[in-house]
Amino acid sequence: MPDQKTVLVVDDERQIVRAACLRFESAGFRAITAPDGEQGVAAAADQQPQAIVLDIRMPTMDGLTALGQLRARADTRHIPVIMLSASLIDKPAALDAGARFFLTKPYDAAKLISAVHAAVAEATQRASLTQ
Repeated sequence: MPDQKTVLVVDDERQIVRAACLRFESAGFRAITAPDGEQGVAAAADQQPQAIVLDIRMPTMDGLTALGQLRARADTRHIPVIMLSASLIDKPAALDAGARFFLTKPYDAAKLISAVHAAVAEATQRASLTQ
């Protein structure tokens, strides 16, 4: 698919990553993964996905720290991020840090796909306005 969009899934829970990737691929996305925030930031810079699904609570580097690093970099600050967490307590911090959407775990698959579609469409529209 020449227009296939890429989604980076950053989460340390293998079952969540596997399920999310299957859902994204079924929805027409190419899914790539990283097991923690540090590798997620590196993958985002290297692969330039159209969206990132980022867990908040992970070893090595948590999602909020990773989001801060993504927003600080010129090459990744434009990539929309959908944050996932098992706790609603994380929602204000995630949105304040620049996440486009926040979803709780266990996530609803349709809402996750819808959030990624919306984030990608907004980012595409924003990019076309600046060209």
